[in-house]
Amino acid sequence: MAMMPTSKMMPTSKMMPPAMQRLIKGGDRSMITMSDDNVMMKQVIETHNPDGREVDVKPLLRLVEDILNRATLNAGTVATMGSPAQTENMEDKTNQASYSDVLDALSYIIDRVSCELNMKALNGGDAHATTLSIFKLLTPFSWDAKLVLTLASFANNYGEFWLLAQIYSSNQLAKSMAILKQLPMIMEHSGALKSLFDALDSLIQAMLKVTRCVVDLTELPSAYISSEVPALSAARDQVPTAVYWTIRSAVACASQITSLTSHGLEYITSTTEQWELSTLAHKLMNIYEHLREQITICSQHIEEKRLVEAYQTLLKLIETIHIDNMKILKALIYPKDDIQPLVEGTTKKRVSIEVLRRRNVLLLISGLDISQEELSILEQIHSESKLHATRQEMHQYELVWIPVVDRSVQWTDPTQKHFEALKSTMPWYTVNHPSLIHKAVIRLIKEKWHFRNKPILVVLDPQGRVVCPNAIHMMWIWGSNAFPFTTLREEALWKEETWRLELLVDGIDQTILNWIKEGKYIFLYGGDDIEWIRKFTVAARLVASAARIPLEMVYVGKSGKREQLRRVIETINLEKLSYTWQDLTMVWYFWTRLESMFFSKIQLGKTDEYDPVMQQIKRLLSFDKTGGWAVLGRGSSIMVSGHGTTVLPALLEYDAWKVHVATKGYDVALKEHHDKIQDVTHPCCRFEFQSTTGRIPESMRCPECKRLMEKLTTFVCCHDEVVPSIYE
Repeated sequence: MAMMPTSKMMPTSKMMPPAMQRLIKGGDRSMITMSDDNVMMKQVIETHNPDGREVDVKPLLRLVEDILNRATLNAGTVATMGSPAQTENMEDKTNQASYSDVLDALSYIIDRVSCELNMKALNGGDAHATTLSIFKLLTPFSWDAKLVLTLASFANNYGEFWLLAQIYSSNQLAKSMAILKQLPMIMEHSGALKSLFDALDSLIQAMLKVTRCVVDLTELPSAYISSEVPALSAARDQVPTAVYWTIRSAVACASQITSLTSHGLEYITSTTEQWELSTLAHKLMNIYEHLREQITICSQHIEEKRLVEAYQTLLKLIETIHIDNMKILKALIYPKDDIQPLVEGTTKKRVSIEVLRRRNVLLLISGLDISQEELSILEQIHSESKLHATRQEMHQYELVWIPVVDRSVQWTDPTQKHFEALKSTMPWYTVNHPSLIHKAVIRLIKEKWHFRNKPILVVLDPQGRVVCPNAIHMMWIWGSNAFPFTTLREEALWKEETWRLELLVDGIDQTILNWIKEGKYIFLYGGDDIEWIRKFTVAARLVASAARIPLEMVYVGKSGKREQLRRVIETINLEKLSYTWQDLTMVWYFWTRLESMFFSKIQLGKTDEYDPVMQQIKRLLSFDKTGGWAVLGRGSSIMVSGHGTTVLPALLEYDAWKVHVATKGYDVALKEHHDKIQDVTHPCCRFEFQSTTGRIPESMRCPECKRLMEKLTTFVCCHDEVVPSIYE
């Protein structure tokens, strides 16, 4: 028996059987000889005269796909034919009813097309002519219906062929029918026919892919896309060509099967027809890739339109007054009732959004990069607020974590594990998975609530109204004292505040609070220049000794640069220069609270240069970016706040102001001399805002010289932190 060439081998004319030679030499309208596609497609389009009838092709296509995917010689597929998992969907009575409704109306035309497919092989007719005759039978149907009906006709014959091939050895009726179709002999020589069967399977899969594309194209919602979109216009223009070559491929496949069952061994020993099948498969895959690309573009366009619509609906919903918070929370977290979208913090059980009805809800919005420092401080404050709230308040107040992730980044197993680890540590409610949060909600969070990457805390009252767009700042500054975390409460707390040491260190270190109560002089200082730190601490101790005052010094570090900060703290401890915070979380909390004071003021619109607390906050934040600095307080009062270039000289010039210590006091005398130095040097300020910062002020005045600061834009990569805006 002659072995057939693989699909990669192009046979020469001497190798080809007569049927293949006819394809190339001419005489029929084959795909090889058809050089003018326009003439061919004109013939096809002339047969197209739809009468407006609507055909639900999806149920029929599902049935066709099931038949063609199971119709194979693959042993693994045959072995699973009777499994419950494979047959359950087909046995569903509802599905059977839907198929019956479709087939009642279409069985006649399916049978006619099936007969037309068989006649080509039996008569050796021209493939293009057969394809054109099928188009004429399907004249009143839409393009997608023509395609699915033809595939259904082909699947009817092809499925019967493989059904007999798969069961003839175990069923007597099938065995007798198989003998009539010469199937036992065909299966006996299946090894020689493997390349033909493989080529058939590849072409059938290409036919199904193109068909799905055509059906998908017809189902694109006209409310969100029109032919004015170039991708949709291009895809629709190619539909007739796609339908033609898919039906033409069905004709070719039917011809192969009919020839096998009609000519038997003679066909097996003489044909190399898989070359035609492989060529058609290649052409269809090119058509499929182009259609899929255009449909993808269309889908993106539709998604953008739907996102805009969903976003506008969400905005209107938030602006509407409601009797409770359910509509708002469902829109923000998960709108359907098919699953329980929340996880309860202590029991870790899934719960519905109903647990939040008519309660004050704090939405903790963050990425998966929320730090352990942030989580630990939040957990402490959360516990304190629950502890200090009245029983009624505690019942009405809940915290919910809303995880926001970049949907364009692949969700991997390590990402899932990291997410689960974060969720497991949180004692409050959490959304079960980030995918539950709609893209429109993420847009709202970013555009209206100014979320970038740093955590924010949006507060909703029992009616779902936003009573604070970001309470994270007052959380860091005042902790549980800020309950119920509304903007009104934030404003009230600032009215009670003054520039004092407790504002800087409250909730961080009880030792410093004790020193404040004892009325000691206290220097808080920072920076990472160890030489300046040595000079400053030595000078401060010498002056305190000379002035005979009780002085304590606390190194509060510097924001960021953890490893460098750790080395500085080790040096200070080793040389016993001053008191330090061993836990770097305390250093982080100090600077986070200071930044929160700044952004809290901005959020409230309190950026006026005459606000003394705001000016001092800006000064310290600026000092942190430009070197060493120090703040001197006595008890609660802060007397001196200066840059290293002014504080250290003031201490070193003690002889110039020591005469005033006895009459004015150490702190007042130092302040007066420091102010003189500062008036001469005028060390102006500099601020940096990371891209993760929510709100960046449009303008700022320097707290030293009172002039408007220049706004620059730079990109500085430091441990993956980008600083896009700098005032100086």
